[in-house]
Parts: sequence; structure tokens; C-alpha cells
Amino acid sequence: MTNVFCPMIELGAIIPGVVLAYLPIKKHLKLSKLRLFTVMILSLVCLCTLCGFVCYRYNLKSFVLAIPIVLALSAAYCCSLKTSMWKSVSVLLAVCGVFACIASITRAVDSITFPQNTTPWFEIKSAVLFNILCWMFVILAWYPATHGVSELLDDENIAQTWYVFWILPIIFILLNFFIIPWNPNILHTGRIMQGYIVISVSLLVLLLIFYALLYFIAKSLNRNNKLAQKNQFLNMQRAQYDALKVAIEETRQARHDMRHHFAVLNALAEQKNWEELEKYLSSASQNIPDTELVLCKNHAVNAIIGHYYSKYKSNGIPFKLKIDIPEKLTVSESDICLVIANLLENAFEASMKLNRDKRQIKMYARPHSEKILLISVENAFNGEITEKDGFFGSSKRNGNGIGTQSVRRIAEKDGGYCRFSHENGIFTADVMLHGKN
Repeated sequence: MTNVFCPMIELGAIIPGVVLAYLPIKKHLKLSKLRLFTVMILSLVCLCTLCGFVCYRYNLKSFVLAIPIVLALSAAYCCSLKTSMWKSVSVLLAVCGVFACIASITRAVDSITFPQNTTPWFEIKSAVLFNILCWMFVILAWYPATHGVSELLDDENIAQTWYVFWILPIIFILLNFFIIPWNPNILHTGRIMQGYIVISVSLLVLLLIFYALLYFIAKSLNRNNKLAQKNQFLNMQRAQYDALKVAIEETRQARHDMRHHFAVLNALAEQKNWEELEKYLSSASQNIPDTELVLCKNHAVNAIIGHYYSKYKSNGIPFKLKIDIPEKLTVSESDICLVIANLLENAFEASMKLNRDKRQIKMYARPHSEKILLISVENAFNGEITEKDGFFGSSKRNGNGIGTQSVRRIAEKDGGYCRFSHENGIFTADVMLHGKN
């Protein structure tokens, strides 16, 4: 009679797999953690019990029903998250890859411990061992999943990594299915058992090594991207500094020439040559340098806005702005620069798709309090926009736009907020950045 519980307990290993899959991505849940956990666990317990009984009743291998359970679970998992499909699927496949390796190791232990077992599932002690090993792995992976992997999932700078990561766990899942013996007695023939154990353990070790390598590669890419962003900001600051030096030099030269202008004007006035005086004033006013600079008290933000101010001006894009950003804020200066750069770059790309007479960009930024900075950018666009579940599609590639996702991530990481809206040909981005406590 205890055999009826064997496939149920074996399928119960799906539960720690679900827990592990949610650990690195728990910040992106659509439902509350308590509600999701309660519904998911109760559903899985009932589903594993029912499918385990079906396996027992019809003498089926447990993985035959585990496959449709995992597929249904994958759909529910992706629907419960506010993140891209690539990330959620990659995390789920990564967990399945590890648990497939653990299942192969448990199968070897079951064959050694219970050589007379002719059922298509583990003996009850082996099924319990399988669950224990799975939960032990969840405990060991808890910290890396909630810190290291979670940071990678939150970072949009390495979004392209997730487009290829899923291939690795799929390969290892298929390899584990390939080495499953359809007749358990084969494992006791010659040295097949030793080879099976070596292969099973090697697959798990190799998979974990590959995961670690991919993690460090992704971290390196992330670090390089951040350095590239810093270099970009430095280049913007350098360009702004050069423009400021030119403006100062032109102003100095204009002040130097002012004495000569006054001398000429005085002579023409004494001669009462009003016509020549008017011509000279018109000519002199045209030679006065345009030294208008759009600046605020924060030098880093100056560089970003100054860069895009010049970029907009050279492309015939009207740019109205009202900013009041103090030199020091509790909000991260790099976060402010990233948000402004992303919003102004998106506005520039949208404006370049319009005729010159329809282009317009407006920006407002001011502190609401010591720890809160409000930023708003409005721009005209051509009316073509892709939006799904609050995420906006990229105009450069398939998938969500990295710029808007990056702004959303930066805004929400410290309790801030962002909202994107579009109406009557105007796209508006409202962002509230919250300083760290």
C-alpha cells in the first residue's frame, strides 16, 4: 500500500523547485507573497497527489506526468511575474536543469539501495531522499539566488544575456532524460552503474560550474557597461566644459570690443549720422556671441542636459525646460543622470521620426523634499507605440524597451515611482526618485 505514496512524494520535489524559482525574482510578483505562496503550494500538493495516484494506478513513470505539470506551472509562473518572458523562462529552466541532475543521482542511489525495485518510480525512502536533496539545494542556493542572481535580473544593462542563457539548462535537461534507463535492471549489468553515477554527478557539477561562469561573465558585462556609462557621462561633462570655455572666451572678447563699439557709437552720435548709427548697431548686435547656457547647480546633471540641449538644437528640436536640481541630494547622482539620459535619448529618437515643425520636447525637474526628486519629460511622437502590461516595446529590436525598463528599475529600487503615458501624440514620463535612508 505504501507504493501509492512513492510517485506522490517523488512528484512533490516540484514544490522546492517552485520555491527556488521564485527566490531571485520575488521583487517582480504581481500578487502578494502570502497569497501567491498559499495558492501555489495548495495547488501543487493537490496536483502532485492526483498525478501520483494516476502514476500508481496505471503504472506510469513519474516524469511522464511531471512534464505536463511543469509546463502548466511554467505558464502560471510567467503570468505571475512583472518581468520579461526571457528572464522568467531562463530562471525556471535553470532550476529544472539542476533538479533533473539531482533526480538522476537519486535514481542511482535507489538502484543501489533497492536492486529488487521493479516499479517505474523510486522506493519511498529514495523518494524522501530526493525531496531532502532538493530542499538542501534550495537552502544552499538561497543567498546566491536572493542576492547575486536577483541583481542580474534587476539589471537591464545585460538584458541580451537572457536571450541565450536558456539554451544551457535545456541541454542538461535533455542529457538527463537521455541517460534514464527504461529498464532499471540494465544499471546492474557490468560497470554501467559506476558509469551512470559518474555521469550523473558530473552533469550536476558541470551545470553548477557553467552557472557560476555565466554569472561572473554577466557581472563582468554589467561592470563594463557601467564603466562605459561613466565614460559617456565624463565625455558629456568634458564637452560641456569645452563649450563653457568657448562661451567665456567669447564673452571676454565681446567685453574687450565693447569699448571700441562705444567709441564708434559716440562719434556717430556727435555727427548726428543716425542712419549709419542704426546700421552699426544692427551689425554689432549680430556679432554678440550667443552664450545662453542651460544650467542647474548640479554639475553632473549640467553635463547631461547640456549635451542633449546641443544635440536638440543642431537637429532643430525645440527644447523647453525648467529645472532646479541642487548640488547635493540624497538621491544617487548616477541614478539621476541615468534617468535623465534615458528619457532625453528616448525623446530624441521619437522626435527624429517627426517632421521638424512637429518636434517638441519639454522637461521639468525639481526636488519635492530633501529625499525626493521629481522629473517629467514630454515629447511629441508619431502615434505608433507598443504597450503590454505597462511595458513599452523597443523601436530598435523585438522585446521591451531597455530605456524605459531601466528608468522603472532605478525609480522603484528605493521606493520611488515612475509612470509612462501617451495621449494626443504626446508621450509623458513622470519619475519620482527617492533618496536612500
